[in-house]
Amino acid sequence: MRRLLGLVLFLGLTGCALRPGVIPARSVPVPPAPAPPPVPLTPLRFPADDGPHRVLSEWWYYTGHLVTATGQRFGFQLVFFKSERARRPVGYAAHFAITDHQAGRFSYAQRRAVGPPLSPGRYAVALGDWRVRGENGTDTLVATMPGYALTLTVTPLKPPVLHNGTGVISFGPAGDSAYYSRTRLRASGQITTPAGTFPVEGSAWMDHQWGNFISAGGGWDWYAIQLDDGSDLMLSVVFDAAHRPLWRFGTFVSAEGEAVPLADWTAIPLGAWTSPRSGAVYPSGWQVTVPAHDLSLTLAPVLPDQELDTRESTGTVYWEGEARVAGTQRGRPVGGWAYVELVGYAPAP
Repeated sequence: MRRLLGLVLFLGLTGCALRPGVIPARSVPVPPAPAPPPVPLTPLRFPADDGPHRVLSEWWYYTGHLVTATGQRFGFQLVFFKSERARRPVGYAAHFAITDHQAGRFSYAQRRAVGPPLSPGRYAVALGDWRVRGENGTDTLVATMPGYALTLTVTPLKPPVLHNGTGVISFGPAGDSAYYSRTRLRASGQITTPAGTFPVEGSAWMDHQWGNFISAGGGWDWYAIQLDDGSDLMLSVVFDAAHRPLWRFGTFVSAEGEAVPLADWTAIPLGAWTSPRSGAVYPSGWQVTVPAHDLSLTLAPVLPDQELDTRESTGTVYWEGEARVAGTQRGRPVGGWAYVELVGYAPAP
């Protein structure tokens, strides 16, 4: 489950004027788009479902762990949002972030724009010179910000994972959402940093979610874990406005690509970090246990401060960061890398 609640704030902003510092994809007036038809979700098909859908809410999300030939490490996040509402132009937003291990620095940027609907049957999304395009999971990603630039090609090593077994998850009265992931992508390309431009390789993760759901308030914790033995885990818990759990679900993906839904798992915070900017108190470090697979993992953030203030684009402040993974699986040592997203901890904007 990705950004269900934070995106709703964005939906209310898509008819507003752009603010200074936010780079638009187009600078000409765009006529309102017709309302997307309220059709039920259908079984997922690939590569058709990699592309856009005429629904209220949709996003494509990438994170990954990159390394240079000399061992310099970087984490990255790149996400594109799309929202459609009657009598408004289609709204777009994007976030780009880099975790620079060597410099001990977390950097991010954001954009939003309005424009016409995306072409059906073709996966290509762009805001200015930020873009992603591809087919069947082989995608090209490009993004820039002051100090950093990234160009990557990602290639799937496993089939797409249909969460909840079908690729459709229910949020009860809020509606249904299609949701699949490509949990293990080979990544290669180059990164530009204040220290220079370097070839990089590594692994990446992609989420794609869409539907006619609505919601407000609350938040969630979300974990994307890639283990060194080739297995992956998606874990998510959604909270209401009082931080009471509403939904908890997950998926274990074997090294061979077999996906198994998870209901029994825990993620216990090991510490906390307080943002000096927003005042939010976020969990920092987690003990993750998955009894069905005899997994006990410790997740440690690469940097405590990986908070994004994206009120200029999607109206929310959240923590999204890279973490190291160490622990045991069936009594044997295992390591890896993860991305963790924490939403609903900062005061409402």
